[in-house]
Amino acid sequence: MFQTIRNALAIPETRKKLLYTLLIIVIFRIGSAIPVPFLDPSALKAMIESGGDFLGYLDVMTGGAFASATLFAMSITPYINASIIIQLLTVAIPPLERLSKEGEEGRKKIAKITRYTTFALALLQGIAYYFLARNSGAISGTYMAGKTGFFVACVIVVTFVAGTAVIVWLGERINEKGIGNGISIILFAGIISRGPNMIGTLVTYWNMNNPLYYVLIPLIAVIFVLIIAFIVLMTNAERRIPVQYAKRVVGRKMYGGQNSHIPIKVSMSGVMPIIFASSFVSIPGTIAAFFQPAEGSFWKGFLDIFNYTSIWYGIIYFVLIIGFNYFYVAIQYNPIEIANNLRKNSGAIPGIRPGKPTSDFISKVLSKITFVGAIFLGIIAIFPIIFTNVSGINIAIGGTSILIVVGVALETMRTLESQITMRHHKGFLE
Repeated sequence: MFQTIRNALAIPETRKKLLYTLLIIVIFRIGSAIPVPFLDPSALKAMIESGGDFLGYLDVMTGGAFASATLFAMSITPYINASIIIQLLTVAIPPLERLSKEGEEGRKKIAKITRYTTFALALLQGIAYYFLARNSGAISGTYMAGKTGFFVACVIVVTFVAGTAVIVWLGERINEKGIGNGISIILFAGIISRGPNMIGTLVTYWNMNNPLYYVLIPLIAVIFVLIIAFIVLMTNAERRIPVQYAKRVVGRKMYGGQNSHIPIKVSMSGVMPIIFASSFVSIPGTIAAFFQPAEGSFWKGFLDIFNYTSIWYGIIYFVLIIGFNYFYVAIQYNPIEIANNLRKNSGAIPGIRPGKPTSDFISKVLSKITFVGAIFLGIIAIFPIIFTNVSGINIAIGGTSILIVVGVALETMRTLESQITMRHHKGFLE
């Protein structure tokens, strides 16, 4: 990785892109430190610490800006949610499906629709965040009376929405003038910024002079490295289905007669199943943050099932990840369409007849690979929960965050490699 960055810095054009991207990240971090008027961050932090996993998850995704009630408190989450919604609707709504197949113009129209959806979700999320702040006592009572209260509410909501709009704009600037993958890089920067908090937490435990922590803290460091290695291995792992193309003559030229393969990645759905599952399983905990049920009531017992430290939480979370992984792969890959494309191009899988047998074979392989990928995502997601319950040490960055960070880092390195390779940089791949 360091060699890749060194080679990229040696090329003036790539160096400018890297420095421009770094400038955007600095602007993002400055915006994450600008406070929103009328809000008291200390009350919000106390609310988030007792509000369950979802509020803490949002705080990690925003690089701590959520708990600090700053300009970029909602970060890029409305855009991520909008992208997921539009992606799912593209499969379900025929007009959107046609747009996705119209090339560059279709992608521009879908990007425009995604922006509008982002604005709508940011407005709803900003209003929800305002009520969360008001219920937690983060807004002084002097600002809540009469017309002043309405003005304060408008300022807070508009500030949050404007912060999201600025972040989306910064991500697009990275795509145009930086190294690309702008939204992911901003998300990456927000998560990485929580690193010092994690180190500070470990130092605090170390200074407690407890012999148990002298063993656990080095163990955490080793586990952290092993998790990263495991994620890299599984992210790059793929199952290759061999394909043989028949020879055909067109005019005076002969085409085909070559062997190829269909690559099926083990982790083809990325972190999307985890995001879906965490959103669903955290809804009860978020509701409990607004409305505290009475002790001993049915709803109190029901909401306790979805507590981050509950064993039922881990089981439900794991099952949802597997289910959403199958769902996401099903909407992304169509074995019948793949089989038809192979037949049109005179291709066939050795030993498998074209048509339905081919689609059935691909479906069978997809099912096995999807199961392996789902188990991988489930292990990464629930391991920090298990470790926290066993050791009592709650680090700031969980398995989902590590998966996002490693995935973005690998994608960025591949982007840099492709840009340098196009310029025939000697010795780069040696």
